[in-house]
This record gives sequence, C-alpha cells and structure tokens, in this order.
Amino acid sequence: MITGQRAVAPLRVFLVLLFGVLVLFQTMSLPGQFAHMARQDPEMAYLRWPATAVSVFWVLCVQVVVVATWHLLTLVKKDRIFTEASLRWVDAIVWAILAGWVALAGVFLYVGFNAEDPGLPLLLFLALIGVAVLGLLMVVMRTLLRQATTLRSDLEQVI
Repeated sequence: MITGQRAVAPLRVFLVLLFGVLVLFQTMSLPGQFAHMARQDPEMAYLRWPATAVSVFWVLCVQVVVVATWHLLTLVKKDRIFTEASLRWVDAIVWAILAGWVALAGVFLYVGFNAEDPGLPLLLFLALIGVAVLGLLMVVMRTLLRQATTLRSDLEQVI
C-alpha cells in the first residue's frame, strides 16, 4: 500500500494537471460551447450568459478545492497536518462545496420547473445528492481532523 508521504508527489502532479484543464474549461471551452449552442438554437440563446456564469462558477469552486488540497498536502509533507492551519483549508473546501451545491440547487429548481422531460432533472438531482454527500463527508472528515489535532496537542503537552 502506498504511504501518505509517497502519495503527495503524484497527487500534486495530478492537481497541477487538473487545475490547468479547469483553467482551459473556464476560459475557452465553456464560454465557446455556450456561444455555439446559442448560435445553433436561437430560442435558447438567452441562457448563454447565465449558463456560462454558473459553469465558470462551478469550475471556480473546484479550483478552490484544488488549491486548498495543495496547501493541505504541504502541511502533510511538513508533518503539520494536525494543526489549526489545516482546519482553515478544510473549511475552504467545505465552503466551496457548499457554494457549488447552492448553485446546483438553483439550476435544479430552474430546470425542474421548466423541463418537459424528466431525464435532465433526474440527472441534476443525482448530482445534487452526490455533491451533498461529498460536502457532508468533508464535514465529518473535518470533525475527525479536529479530534486528531486536539489529541495530538494534548499528547504534546503531556510529553
């Protein structure tokens, strides 16, 4: 099994790649896709800018998670993960997930009330539940990190 210290370097490589792809999506792919869709279906062109804004916002939320994860990896590497500093980065992840979930809930409600077919609302509902599970899992992980941090600081005071 790969140890935590050995996983840091490859994870950082993948985080850099992910961040680069996200920037590409944010600046080129998503705006271009919605512009193309507006040209192809003029009746839905009014959704171009709202869809672009929401999609770019979701990418921004993922970028916040990537940056916070990078900082947490730095703390792991320095053996400082069980400190108060790590909780701030986990909080950033939780808030980014919450912000993305709220935007997703808004999209779900808009699509749900305007859809003629149940397929897309069901897919959005699945995504809504998945993001909620991820966010709640991060809250639980934050609680575990808080307990481990408290335990470690208590142990350091005894020693």
